[in-house]
Amino acid sequence: MNIFRFAGDLSHVFAIIILLLKIWKTRSCAGISGKSQILFAVVYLTRYLDLFTTYVSLYNSVMKVLFLATSGATVYLMYVKFKATYDHNHDSFRIEFLLIPCALLSFVINHEFSVMEVLWTFSIYLESVAILPQLFLVSKTGEAESITSHYLFALGSYRALYLLNWVYRYMVESHYDLIAIFAGIVQTILYCDFFYLYITKVLKGKKLQLPA
Repeated sequence: MNIFRFAGDLSHVFAIIILLLKIWKTRSCAGISGKSQILFAVVYLTRYLDLFTTYVSLYNSVMKVLFLATSGATVYLMYVKFKATYDHNHDSFRIEFLLIPCALLSFVINHEFSVMEVLWTFSIYLESVAILPQLFLVSKTGEAESITSHYLFALGSYRALYLLNWVYRYMVESHYDLIAIFAGIVQTILYCDFFYLYITKVLKGKKLQLPA
């Protein structure tokens, strides 16, 4: 644990809280990609199966339960409770184009060819691209609400802070994980345009628009 990882975790939790509050208060899923939320749910399910076999710390276990519970709640709200407000037409990204390559890559490039390790690796690869359906939806609709922009910024900040966490661990502990670092770089790059637009527009009170 270090300040960058802790800040990253807080940013991640903050992003989830923003998303759930947005859906619950507006009673609407407008502007939110259900496909991205399904991918994140798959990420947490495949990554945190060791919750039942390996104990690291109370903090670690609480965070795992939190991410599993909130991802399940988000999917439920979008596809069951507020299903009528979900924009199926614009949320049309083909997630099989992400799931299949990530699954194949996890079988080929991993630290150890075991069930838990392959699932963990798959979750790392998938998380790096899970936001693409959301960015695609924003691009297709032409703009994003401020609250959705805040959610995306907090989520992107979480991954950027985790990259700093890996730099810190390498410098202090001589520890590094090339798979996690590579996936983190890919994920951060996907957010770069959004970060720029968020800083130059949203923080100035303007609507965020992504190029089609």
